[in-house]
Amino acid sequence: MRDRTAARVGGARGVRAATALALLALLTGCAADGGGTPEGGATGASASARPRWQPEPGTDWQWQLSGRLDTTVDAPVYDVDGFDRTASEVAALHRDGRKVICYLSTGAWEDFRPDAARFPTEVLGKGNGWEGERWLDIRRTDVLEPLMESRIAMCAEKGFDAVEPDNMDGYRNKSGFPLTAADQLRYNRLIARLVHRHGMAVGLKNDLPQIPELVGDFDFAVNEQCAQYDECEELTPFVKAGKAVFHVEYELPAERFCARSRELGLSSLRKEYPLDASRESCATDGD
Repeated sequence: MRDRTAARVGGARGVRAATALALLALLTGCAADGGGTPEGGATGASASARPRWQPEPGTDWQWQLSGRLDTTVDAPVYDVDGFDRTASEVAALHRDGRKVICYLSTGAWEDFRPDAARFPTEVLGKGNGWEGERWLDIRRTDVLEPLMESRIAMCAEKGFDAVEPDNMDGYRNKSGFPLTAADQLRYNRLIARLVHRHGMAVGLKNDLPQIPELVGDFDFAVNEQCAQYDECEELTPFVKAGKAVFHVEYELPAERFCARSRELGLSSLRKEYPLDASRESCATDGD
């Protein structure tokens, strides 16, 4: 199967050692204070009490995972790397009236993250096509649930409004494990519950075949290249449920997909693979 995670290159791999240590300290702090409970406990009352954000179909957005964060892009939603971005950067975006999504990899291990050593080798599978990344054995929720809750708690502590969990379709790839569709459903629903427990919205990343089963568990969708592969209609259950579909194309020009994207109610961008600040938005630029 083709690689559906082609965008995750650039800034994440450039994290310096000092930054990694600081972020690891932040993760440790999440376990100690009331903002997050990495070992599986519930979050504090403040997180569960506030209403969860629900992005609507057609909401414009910006997706930037590499380079210096450009906060001048005129978009009401920013999707940025959860480890690289700081609480102060999230707060600054909030002051400008933006909602902010926390990008995390929940289905693959990344050797450049500050918590990489916490993942035992038995849950690490084959590479997913990117240097330093390997699929996770999502059947091992006894191991992965506390690790993922630590990451999700970090997003909550930084003030994010939502989480974009990536690599949520390992069962459709050569992961090194005999993963089934049922395994993926259970894991994806687990991640959704953890994010909701921390008071944030959660998006379903790709995994088109399971949208009918998962649309009720997720608050929005994030998709790569549905226009290029003639799959965008498969995302309509989210739009019909009043939930945004944040969509990106890399290889097609905007004029090839924007008109149809608007008809379907998608929030579509034309981006480059490194996912830097440059963008074309179908909300404003495409024909």
